[in-house]
Amino acid sequence: MAPSFDDGNTLFDFVVKEGNGVKGLVDSGIAKVPEKYIQPPYERIGKLVENSKDHFSSIPIDLSKLDGPQHDQVVEAIIRAAETLGFFQVINHGMSLDLLESLKDAAHRFFRQPADAKAVYLKGISPSPFVKYGTSFAPEQEKALEWKDYLSMFYTNDSDARKHWPKECKEVALDYLKSSTNMVKRLLGILIGNLGVTVDDSKLESLIGTKLVNMNFYPTCPNPELTVGVGRHSDMGTLTVLLQDGIGGLYVKLEEDALVGRKEEWLEIPPIPGALVINVGDSLQILSNGRYTSAEHRVRTTSKQSRVSIPVFTAPRPTEKIGPLPHLAKLDGGALYRDVIFQEYMNNFFGHSHEGKKSLDFAKINAN
Repeated sequence: MAPSFDDGNTLFDFVVKEGNGVKGLVDSGIAKVPEKYIQPPYERIGKLVENSKDHFSSIPIDLSKLDGPQHDQVVEAIIRAAETLGFFQVINHGMSLDLLESLKDAAHRFFRQPADAKAVYLKGISPSPFVKYGTSFAPEQEKALEWKDYLSMFYTNDSDARKHWPKECKEVALDYLKSSTNMVKRLLGILIGNLGVTVDDSKLESLIGTKLVNMNFYPTCPNPELTVGVGRHSDMGTLTVLLQDGIGGLYVKLEEDALVGRKEEWLEIPPIPGALVINVGDSLQILSNGRYTSAEHRVRTTSKQSRVSIPVFTAPRPTEKIGPLPHLAKLDGGALYRDVIFQEYMNNFFGHSHEGKKSLDFAKINAN
């Protein structure tokens, strides 16, 4: 008989403090979602909206064509996506299918381990402050927990990564991070160049000097209609690279646009074999004075099959000051955001539970 998790303290201790995570709940044999995971109705992902086949977020951008006669068209597609939805998918990105499949296998291998093997990486216990295993986003602060476990690996250098990252995934995760970083530099060079600025390698590195690989695990859920895998949020960094598996579940908010008669809706970013998802983060929105948009997104759960996703987050160095490029603020008749030290922005971001793009209010001028 499955144990009862009706008591909130018992559940919190089991899932969070003892490191059993959501997977531990599922493995215990629960037949229904505990109350602590039931989202308020307005946060639930109800009717699933599938992207129309001709929507640009469903059509992957072929990065290999940057080196051919279609260079300008590819650049235009990247810029258009960053200015509108804030999400796009890329193929022929330089990462082999073997690497991507190995990544997904490594994630499943890590999360299949017994709870005590994963719990050695819990916050406050982990042998490295740069490796953390946990569940949900901010479980101490959230009214309703997210149906997700994760492993977070902060990159400092190759030596530390090989020493401290879990053996089940460190080599493939390191390869993925390095390849992703090279791609991000190229994409960011295009996007920054479109803003009328030429940046050297040292400036590019300062904008992506913080690098993080996450492995997210979403166990099967007995009541997916009541839960979320990840709540509404935008990423705080510069650009994010995401590997989805074939199950899907990533939804992006398409904002209302009265000028074209469009209502707000949530669009699924459909899994495409071999593709990677790229999205704009808050830092790039601030830098571009709002010309590029960080999209609000979320993840649904499923009752059919456990799934994984593996993002690489690139963000400014903690000491970097981020703010609108001065010439853009002048062209736009003023800055929409104040200059902030990125560490302060991070502290604010992690100090609150997911609330859409509310984290941007920290940097907005005259934010309500």
